[in-house]
Amino acid sequence: MLFLSEDNIKKAVTMKDVIDAIDKTYSVYEAGQFQMPERMQVKNDDNTLLLMPCFTGDAIGTKLVTVFPNNQTLPTLHGLVVLNNSESGEIKSVLNGSLLTGMRTGAIGGSAVRHSADKGASSLAIVGTGVQGLYQAIAACTERPIQTINLFNRSPKKIPAFKESLQKWIGPDISIKAHDFVEEAIMDVDIVITATTSNTPVLPNNPDLLKNKLIIGVGSFQPTMREFPESLYDIAKHVIVDTEHAIQESGDIATPIEKGWIKKESILTMSQHILNHSQLAAYEGRSVVFKTTGMALFDVVVANLMFQKAQEKGVGTKLSM
Repeated sequence: MLFLSEDNIKKAVTMKDVIDAIDKTYSVYEAGQFQMPERMQVKNDDNTLLLMPCFTGDAIGTKLVTVFPNNQTLPTLHGLVVLNNSESGEIKSVLNGSLLTGMRTGAIGGSAVRHSADKGASSLAIVGTGVQGLYQAIAACTERPIQTINLFNRSPKKIPAFKESLQKWIGPDISIKAHDFVEEAIMDVDIVITATTSNTPVLPNNPDLLKNKLIIGVGSFQPTMREFPESLYDIAKHVIVDTEHAIQESGDIATPIEKGWIKKESILTMSQHILNHSQLAAYEGRSVVFKTTGMALFDVVVANLMFQKAQEKGVGTKLSM
């Protein structure tokens, strides 16, 4: 059994490796080559325990993760992933689930950028400067020639540490700017990514500030959580989800359907978009919206990739039960 720490994973894979794995996952998802129940969520006030198992032809994976949105000095998310051999059930690896989740969720956003953003997109806004926002920014920079990154967070004190971490990942050549108002952060950028645990929209209800963009939401994973305002759906040319589960799980999709802002049958899955080679560049005055809530299948495919790459590079710690 191989244990992969945060440092081991960083040595084993690049963000591009993980984005490629996400694209592979969409093919597996569309073909139905997996067994995956809906993820279990156990709530205690604002805190959530998630259990996410999945069985594929290549591996079995189970992720256990906690989400504590009110953590001030500790990360919001903690977790681990157990990877089993799909033929014998033997445990192959135990991986740091926090970094795996950050990289795979970032890569889901990166895949959306790869397939849906303008080829020349050079500016990005990150709303929510936590761990998820960090990996979203890294992934977007992997897929497009980003020159400017605007940051907004409701707690400004978190921004300096975020900015320092991001600069280490992407280098000194990309400009990173913090803003006091979300309107300033998203104005005139090509890509907007929201990565918060908010129950109310974090983007302004102003269509003039939302048009002509790729807008990605990664934060809301429950029906009571929302990051997007009503006016976004008025100008959305396309609404895309990573999985059909997102339609029920996220308030950013379930609420608009319930209120009649969008029709369920108009929503695309990203796997359909990729396999059909659709062209979804933003139209004049309209935007492309992508919403992800994630699924265990992503975790299994990415964990298996990390395990294989770690073996190839000789990183990790061998453990015995």
